[in-house]
Amino acid sequence: MSEETVRQDGVGAADGLDRLWTPHRMAYIRGENKPADETSGECPFCRIPRLDDADGLVVRRGELAYAVLNLYPYAPGHLMVCPYRHIADYTETSDGEAAEIADLTREAMRVVRAVSGAGGFNIGMNQGYIAGAGIAAHLHQHVVPRWPGDQNFMPIIGRTKTLPELLGETRSLLAEAWESER
Repeated sequence: MSEETVRQDGVGAADGLDRLWTPHRMAYIRGENKPADETSGECPFCRIPRLDDADGLVVRRGELAYAVLNLYPYAPGHLMVCPYRHIADYTETSDGEAAEIADLTREAMRVVRAVSGAGGFNIGMNQGYIAGAGIAAHLHQHVVPRWPGDQNFMPIIGRTKTLPELLGETRSLLAEAWESER
């Protein structure tokens, strides 16, 4: 069967994009381990603090909140700051939780900048599923480092993301640098 025949039949029609298969992301797409409501159940942000730091990708632990690498990062060093308490909305934080989330976010910026030379950051919370929260039932703030030219031909033209190191290596670098910040 020729390529022309395939296109006319609509099966395998070329769209000009190469495919980089990432079957591990199907767990994320299917919503596995994502709580559907405000119950803690199998919430990953409730489970992570019970794990060893390296296994949970925890970079820093505070009294009321912690910093963890994003398992599906937008950029190298993309981390999240989460309260230990299972709450969905920022307005539900105690004064102490809000302060520690802010402090950990500032520290994360300093540490990531020191380790990687990040030129800027996107920081934010998607509040609720409608606003784009992947895990809406447990509050988390994203800290995404950015560099000049980081939106280059790979994601824009090549439709591919590159991450220069394994998450475990990134976690170790950030955790060690965070400790030396104190």
